Amino acid sequence: MVRDPLSPQERQRGERFGALLRQARGDRSMVDVAAAAGVSAETLRKIETGRAPTPAFFTVAVLASVLDLSLDELAAACVEDADCGGPAVSA
Repeated sequence: MVRDPLSPQERQRGERFGALLRQARGDRSMVDVAAAAGVSAETLRKIETGRAPTPAFFTVAVLASVLDLSLDELAAACVEDADCGGPAVSA
């Protein structure tokens, strides 16, 4: 089965998601976070760099847990504002 190519918006969303994970990881090493989440460091690297912009839900959920982020925070940070095409701003 061949996947449809991602839209530019989907790629941008993946980049925003990856940046949020990198920020939440802080000084923790990629290897430590990946091990705690039960994923490979290469998988985490791909997600953080946006090369894997659509990770599986359970991967997202376990990374959120390890990084002490709520799924609501992650979703809000990755949703686009329909009017300007940029990231949504929460009040």
